[in-house]
Amino acid sequence: MTMTSVATPAAPLPLLRPRRLAPGDTVALINPSSAIHERAPYEVAAEALRSLGLKVREAPNLRARYGQFAGTDAQRAADVNAMFADPGVHGLLALTGGSGGTRMMPLVDYELIRRNPKFIGGYSDLTALINAIHARTGLVTFHSPTGASEWNVFSVESLRAMVFDAQAATLRNPPPPDDVLASRERIQTIRGGRASGPLLGGNLAVLAAMMGSRYVPSFDGAVLFLEDINEYIYRVDRMLSTLRNAGVFDRLAGVVLGAFTNCGPGDGNYGTLTLDEVFDDYFLGLNVPVYRGAMFGHIRRKLTLPVGLPVEMDADAGTIRLLQPAVT
Repeated sequence: MTMTSVATPAAPLPLLRPRRLAPGDTVALINPSSAIHERAPYEVAAEALRSLGLKVREAPNLRARYGQFAGTDAQRAADVNAMFADPGVHGLLALTGGSGGTRMMPLVDYELIRRNPKFIGGYSDLTALINAIHARTGLVTFHSPTGASEWNVFSVESLRAMVFDAQAATLRNPPPPDDVLASRERIQTIRGGRASGPLLGGNLAVLAAMMGSRYVPSFDGAVLFLEDINEYIYRVDRMLSTLRNAGVFDRLAGVVLGAFTNCGPGDGNYGTLTLDEVFDDYFLGLNVPVYRGAMFGHIRRKLTLPVGLPVEMDADAGTIRLLQPAVT
């Protein structure tokens, strides 16, 4: 009988930080995920990057379409590989999320990326690519706005401080206006304390789909961050159980939960557990610091998070402090 083995998380590689972006640099727009069928998002993305002083390059297959995807798996992976290989391109930004990132992970040239480290950013479905690249190369990647995101002052300042100014910043939610008590974007401490470790994570649904593959980073001693959108609570519960059953929670130093946007019980299902109860069930027993409400995920104003960088989290203060700059 032939025995097959389950892939284990990639062993941590030496940390590799990209060069900081500077005005005049060229950033390539790529689309490893879902197709976009209107012109405006392309225009918004280009204008946003130019407003940061950057030049914009469209990857060759940026506007391709294959069913719901932005081109075939081979086309989307080819754009990632080509933009990392091009010495005239200094960074890559995903146009949007959606789905499809996990399909193309085997076609990405990770050795090429390791030899040509650059900024790459995105969130949601980009969880697959930014975690796979970090796992296979050691490169710090970025859970950041996509090109089609809303480029408001808060989101831009967070990205600029980390990726342009190379600040070892402390990431926190902004205070409420006029010192009014925050009712939204509110930090909730699930279990207090501080913890240090590499920051890893992203979209829960995508991360759960990656379990068992060779593209998952090692979570030993990590600070895990999670967000999601449009999932019934029972599905959030099921995906958290996937991570727990894969052994991820056994090894964590801490947990930071972002926005779980529109994640409710569903029509007529108020007999289900609440999100509070689900998070308590999975995280209270870990005996590590955990807090909820950090401003990342499918919300207007977003923190940029460096995937793989050593950080210190404070679950009582609701902060993530970078222990070194994310870029050189």
